[in-house]
Amino acid sequence: MPDLSHIHDVAVHAGKSAAELILFALDKPRIPDYKGKTDLVTKTDKESEKLICAIIHAEFPKHGILTEESGSFFPNADYQWIIDPLDGTTNFVHGYPSFAVSIGVLHKDEVLVGVVLELPAKRLFTAVKGQGATCDGSSINVSNVSSLSDSLLVTGFGYEHGEKWKANMRLFQTLTDLTQGVRRLGAASVDLCHVALGIVDGFWEFDLHPWDTAAGMLILTEAGGTVTQMDGKSFSIYDDNILATNGALHPPLEAYTSQELRTLT
Repeated sequence: MPDLSHIHDVAVHAGKSAAELILFALDKPRIPDYKGKTDLVTKTDKESEKLICAIIHAEFPKHGILTEESGSFFPNADYQWIIDPLDGTTNFVHGYPSFAVSIGVLHKDEVLVGVVLELPAKRLFTAVKGQGATCDGSSINVSNVSSLSDSLLVTGFGYEHGEKWKANMRLFQTLTDLTQGVRRLGAASVDLCHVALGIVDGFWEFDLHPWDTAAGMLILTEAGGTVTQMDGKSFSIYDDNILATNGALHPPLEAYTSQELRTLT
């Protein structure tokens, strides 16, 4: 088995290298293509992905990679690197924070390493399974907020304005009334890290993909948080909905998120 510290170091190197490429492009014209009506992809997404994959395969040529833009390489390998080369592309296109590079590493479907580099702040979040989570090298922990009335939450909305979008709008309204506010940043990996850092207390979202959550969920759980599906069932990065909290707020939030999830079945 490869040394996890080495995998961690390669992931950090890949994340920082991609971040420099992204920040260099930030002051240049950003011309997006459209995967959907409002789902953007840029040349920078693709260049970041290519650079990350090259760094990984230089060190681990037999490892698999799943990326947002190009799909899967070596899908049957025991080790899989799950990559979002630019999470929050729409924010990037508009020069609006936050956006990020997200890299998670799985061994036989267990997430062992997570790296998220939040941009443009260059805030580096990392975690290794069983070793805690860090931000810029310092240990981090979730908040101790235990009441919805004292909490600040964050969510995200998918690009398709169907029934899930409507359900999330209802949750947004309900939980805005019950808390000190609900924010929408537009980058799920950053949302998860902000819960891990303790600056927000919970996060939920529909319509997610493995590259949105692989790194962030490990960072959050290693910071003491709780991650499930919105109905409280165990969470896999291949599930399309998530509830992630500081732990104390999980039961009261689950009561609301599970209710809306049931309306979709």
